[in-house]
Amino acid sequence: MDETSPTTHPAISTEQMQRDYVVRFDELKERGIPLMFIDSILPGHQRMNYAVIGDTASENPEFAPAITVPHKFQLGMGFAAPGNGPALHTHDYVEMFLILKGKWRFYWGNSPDQIEGEAILRKWDMITLPPGLYRGFEVAGKKVGWFFAVLDPHPVFLNKDPYWAPQVERRAAEYGFRSDENGKMVKPDNYAELREQMLTQLTQLQPKLFKAKQAKEAQKV
Repeated sequence: MDETSPTTHPAISTEQMQRDYVVRFDELKERGIPLMFIDSILPGHQRMNYAVIGDTASENPEFAPAITVPHKFQLGMGFAAPGNGPALHTHDYVEMFLILKGKWRFYWGNSPDQIEGEAILRKWDMITLPPGLYRGFEVAGKKVGWFFAVLDPHPVFLNKDPYWAPQVERRAAEYGFRSDENGKMVKPDNYAELREQMLTQLTQLQPKLFKAKQAKEAQKV
């Protein structure tokens, strides 16, 4: 075979492309997980997360990626209200963030005990965070912020992930949330109630985006 010939790959039909490889935001927006992580219940860290490709480090097994075809990377996105965002944590792999909307503050340190630096990012700005570096971030503006994330591939529910700062784990435990030795969320007895509460609270941050959902909820009252 000619050494310059391309590798042979399976043919992909148009039907397959439409079904397995295309994501419409109108559909994706309804797939948000309001309690994807044990810190998601904490004031100051509440947010809506979306798994686009892969688990995107989810501790909640409810995650359902919009694209399930295996990739050598993972994609996620999410939004939060001012003053909210992921609490201090780290991973064994690289993650990168692209700001889609708003003003965000990223902060980091080499241990969970000390913040050593920070950066303010705005729309289209990016930051990449190396393995082992503790990081957290929050909306630093006055309006809701959106982010897009790219993560290295990694195993799901085989070990702890994320690694939270001890103080974050203690606060989450006060609400009945923790993760087991495989990184899977252990939920409180009132999880279903808390999930609905957070879902309502977060969708109300984006009334135009979720107006159909809110209209449906209003009909139930």
